[in-house]
Amino acid sequence: MKMHHPNTNWFLAQVKPNCSKIAVTNLDRQGFQTFLPLVEETRQIKGRFVNSIRPLFPGYIFVALDMTLGPWRAVNSTYGISQLVCFDKKPTKVPLDLITQLMLRCDVNFKMQRHKYLKPSDHVSFTKGPFANYVAEVEKITPDRRVWVLMEIMGCQTRVVVASDQIQSI
Repeated sequence: MKMHHPNTNWFLAQVKPNCSKIAVTNLDRQGFQTFLPLVEETRQIKGRFVNSIRPLFPGYIFVALDMTLGPWRAVNSTYGISQLVCFDKKPTKVPLDLITQLMLRCDVNFKMQRHKYLKPSDHVSFTKGPFANYVAEVEKITPDRRVWVLMEIMGCQTRVVVASDQIQSI
């Protein structure tokens, strides 16, 4: 993502409950650049495992603004937005390095990618499937990015092979 103007900085806006997508649509429509990092997770609902995509920071969205142009107050009146996060009645900048690092870890749809630099003995947690949120230890990684992990199941150490996109480093 490129900044539109040299004076553009990133700010944090609080989103009304369950209005992240609405806020992005309305801010984009007004010409504001937005960034809403997303994560995929598996939850168990009524005995079934369901994959869903949710905001990395529920209730917040990043907005790029040029404070010298002055339209930042329009963000507060945007449908789906509660307010810009302010200190001393002025929106507070989010460090550019933080935004850059988050963006580097996202794909083109702003979905966070799992850490790809795993090594043996790293501890990981499952992000999908019936073992979601279980902790395991990386045993080895094959050239095709399959990961062999050791996990404890019913008191026994068990070796399981998983795709690297099904686990995340902890």
